[in-house]
Amino acid sequence: MSFEDVPVDIGVVYEGERVRGKDMFVELGGPKIEKKFELALARDKGSIEDEKVVIIGPDLKDMEEGSFHPFGIFIEVAGAEVEPDLEGVIERRIHEYVNFVEGMMHLNQRYDIWMRLSKKSFEKGFNSLEYLGKVLIRLFKSEMNIIEEIQVTFITDPKEIEVRYDEAINRYNARDERARGLSDADVDTFYGCSLCQSFAPTHVCTITPQRYANCGAISWFDGRAAARVDPKGPLYEISKGDTIDDFKGEYTGVNQAYVEKSLGKVASVVLYSAFERPHTSCGCFEAIAFVIPEVDGLGIVHRDFKGETVNGLQFSSMADSTAGGRQVPGFHGLSIEYMRSPKFLQVDGGWDRIVWIPDNIKKRVYDYIPEEVRDKIPTEEDAMTIPDLKAFLKEKNHPVVERWVEVEEEDVALDTVSGDSDYVAVPGEMTAFVGGVGGGLEIIFKNAKIYADRVIIRKTGKGDKKK
Repeated sequence: MSFEDVPVDIGVVYEGERVRGKDMFVELGGPKIEKKFELALARDKGSIEDEKVVIIGPDLKDMEEGSFHPFGIFIEVAGAEVEPDLEGVIERRIHEYVNFVEGMMHLNQRYDIWMRLSKKSFEKGFNSLEYLGKVLIRLFKSEMNIIEEIQVTFITDPKEIEVRYDEAINRYNARDERARGLSDADVDTFYGCSLCQSFAPTHVCTITPQRYANCGAISWFDGRAAARVDPKGPLYEISKGDTIDDFKGEYTGVNQAYVEKSLGKVASVVLYSAFERPHTSCGCFEAIAFVIPEVDGLGIVHRDFKGETVNGLQFSSMADSTAGGRQVPGFHGLSIEYMRSPKFLQVDGGWDRIVWIPDNIKKRVYDYIPEEVRDKIPTEEDAMTIPDLKAFLKEKNHPVVERWVEVEEEDVALDTVSGDSDYVAVPGEMTAFVGGVGGGLEIIFKNAKIYADRVIIRKTGKGDKKK
């Protein structure tokens, strides 16, 4: 396979390469753009023009340096063994293959895609999406030999994006609804994904019928289809093995897969908890469940939320602490679809432990929130400070209020992990951050027992000295 007609290098060596804002020629999609997507569809053989690249709207050479653009990638594939179950897998491979391009960065998936092209690569001559189309076509045909025909369309025209965006959303929803009819107890095989290990080397995504991939792009059916056609690829079978704890979601087979695929860094995982040996997070998660110790609950924020959340931090700040393939109790990457699952963080209390969520996400999952707690969970329209959050939860008698311990007015008691015991046991590894999320000092506790009658969280003002 040759890329001699492409003006930049192509190879796995560029996976994980970041294009910073100061080095960027142009940004496609991303947080500044409301509508963007990548969609793959299975077609009948002969219905598409093989290896054709179509560009609808301004090409790279027509864009101003430093500009931001709506963006869509539409890939049509055909072949005797190509089936609709592979559509989500093909979409997720776009992330990997775009990152093979020198000076091009691809993050996230589906309706969250975020791409940047560097100034250096543009100056080398990578000034057309035609080149990207050639790269994708050759890599897809080489890596997935079931693809016999492929056509790639790039869309940068805002009006065309409007039309095609709705089609993409409807397609995603149809796939997700199909996967909801199966439970984890119905199968003896889960699936693993290591597509994001170029960014997070110790991350392993475990995909079950009731726990979607963190990125929200790959269901259990997608994993099964991918592992069948490419058994040695980045999506593979994970035998459940023996059940250690059905409620927590801990299985010998999953633990073994983590040991092998995380380079021995992660030894065991509880699939349905954000606190106890949680599932690792890469960086492409759709949302974050984050601890709010002042109320002993969990907030949720998604990637497109603008500005600060109720705890005063933005998504990007908490993402720094959540990502990287680590197990960080209280900071947990997840997909929107997982929030619709009956298994959603059930070890921690499920929806009874959720105390804040953006209005946009609440509307999307509203029917899956238990009726008795729906109107007790505030959004940014109800509370944007901790005092307002506490007042709202008390007024609505949110279930989490029963967990609170009375302390002095200016202090907050934290009893998140210890339960009835007089110490906090950390059998694996726990990371604490001092000096703010995403900065300051990182302290790692290994196999520790921490004795404390009470943990006090006291907020300091900007002008106060920290002791």
